[in-house]
Amino acid sequence: MSNVDLNKIEEAVKMILEAVGEDVTREGLLDTPKRVSKMYAEMFSGLQEDPRDYFSTVFHEDHEELVLVKDIPFFSMCEHHLVPFYGTAHIAYIPKDGKVAGLSKLGRCLESVARRPQLQERITSTVADTIMEMLNPKGVYVVVEAEHMCMTMRGLKKPGAKTVTAVARGIYEQDAVKRNEVNTFIQMK
Repeated sequence: MSNVDLNKIEEAVKMILEAVGEDVTREGLLDTPKRVSKMYAEMFSGLQEDPRDYFSTVFHEDHEELVLVKDIPFFSMCEHHLVPFYGTAHIAYIPKDGKVAGLSKLGRCLESVARRPQLQERITSTVADTIMEMLNPKGVYVVVEAEHMCMTMRGLKKPGAKTVTAVARGIYEQDAVKRNEVNTFIQMK
């Protein structure tokens, strides 16, 4: 939060409320600018982080088969409209030379990338690229499913519509059988 100017956010929120015709001195809105500034600092905390930092500690295990953490909930903010989108991510990789990360590190990487003004496509590729860079696995496959409030609340107005993005790196780029294996596990309940 060190680089976040809370006062500037508060002033901007007041200006937005005034611009839409609200009375910023109304009881229900008195503390809204302060609450929004704190919320934005939290929601955009990923701007102060490097997702690679979560992979500074790795373990060596005699395992060079699929590792999949699925149904990882996340939320982010659409950089085009500054409204939320949220969903689940599924992160798979095949370790090489026994180099594995703690399972929670995959979720922490996702959260770090998602907590900034973002695009779903960028989240998907950044998570995959970070894991490829830091673990040097045989391959990484990341699937992200999300509902975007910019499609639910405005514009198209289609609640429940999900956007799915997928990124394959390494062995998953060429091997459809391996990709299908991960997709089968993702769909299992």
